Amino acid sequence: MAQGGYSQFCPVAMAAEVLCARWTPIVLRELHAGTTRFNDLRRGMPRMSPALLSQRLKDLEAAGLVARVPAAGEPGVSEYRLTESGEATRAIVDALGAWGQKYVDAEVSLQHLDATLLMWDMRRNLDPRPLPPRRSVIQFQYPEQPSAQRSFWLVVAPDAETDLCSTDPGFDVDLYATTDLRTMTAIWMGLDNVRAAVRGERLRLVGDPALADNMQAWLGLSPFAREQRLAS
Repeated sequence: MAQGGYSQFCPVAMAAEVLCARWTPIVLRELHAGTTRFNDLRRGMPRMSPALLSQRLKDLEAAGLVARVPAAGEPGVSEYRLTESGEATRAIVDALGAWGQKYVDAEVSLQHLDATLLMWDMRRNLDPRPLPPRRSVIQFQYPEQPSAQRSFWLVVAPDAETDLCSTDPGFDVDLYATTDLRTMTAIWMGLDNVRAAVRGERLRLVGDPALADNMQAWLGLSPFAREQRLAS
């Protein structure tokens, strides 16, 4: 894994050779979040090249952490599944995230904004239970972003997986959420909240009042947002 390795018998060094190559912890984060398809993995790591992702998956497979298996009912399609040793890295990935949330300066974190990653993370952590028992379409608008990163749609339907669209899905929009990417990222990370952002005019909600009032409930938070922050 690590180029050249550490040439040490210490278990920390041996584990680091497997787990600490660039992007490997992030690939594991996505796999632990339940992502199994190559293109979906890319959506969670939009700045990682497809060639490097393919190499890291091969590395993890060679190390016995990941198994490439046929997708059920889809001939020619493969999925990447964590093995028993891969599943055992969950505590490591969770500890890294908790440490980062707790000790890394929030201003440093908010210098690395990524609309695609944010929306993908929000999509897979959205809680549909506070939403009405019908299809709900929420459009997020980031006016200051380049056109390709300016609008996203979350389509939530009963008994279906939440869909994230970067082009208009063609449904009537129930709620428009207009904000800047920094504010939405801060809300997601638990550094801000919906009510304060609306009150401070950093977030504008237009549409279904029930969806707007319950936004914090259905939006949820980053899995690490509840970690007590010690850095400023």
